[in-house]
Amino acid sequence: MIRLKDVFSVFVLASFMALPACEKPLDIASTSGAGSQTGKAPVSFTRFPDLPIPVKAEIDMDQTIIFGADEDWFGRLVINTPHDANEMFDYFKQEMKGFGWREITTIRAAASVLTYSRNNRIATIQIQGGTLQGSETSITVSPEGVPSPMPEAGPSLIPQPLQRVE
Repeated sequence: MIRLKDVFSVFVLASFMALPACEKPLDIASTSGAGSQTGKAPVSFTRFPDLPIPVKAEIDMDQTIIFGADEDWFGRLVINTPHDANEMFDYFKQEMKGFGWREITTIRAAASVLTYSRNNRIATIQIQGGTLQGSETSITVSPEGVPSPMPEAGPSLIPQPLQRVE
């Protein structure tokens, strides 16, 4: 005997399996820079000529804070895209080199992180999947820090033995 619950389960499974066949390939070409295939960047992204920006990206103005302009800006740029987190990871990993950024390290995970350097600046890109679809990308750019020298050893740096309290 076929139960209604079994028929419904098969229908739902078949529906999810058919969805990828309807999907169009995603176009996440850069909207600016060396690999541009789409022409001019939207006006809001022209302040970031040193970064690849995927098509259909939107700036999250509530989370973005930028100081400076052109290739001297620093701060945090947060963008939302309809592309999933894995696609965005691959996109930035491929495109950052074309903008003169040197890869320092990358970690692909539920919250992926890519770190780059360029002209005494560091860019850290954090990518997370969206709640229902797409992804959120936070790009933080700051001046490269200069390591401070190690302090000289002295009496204040030598650990003192613990005293027993009675």
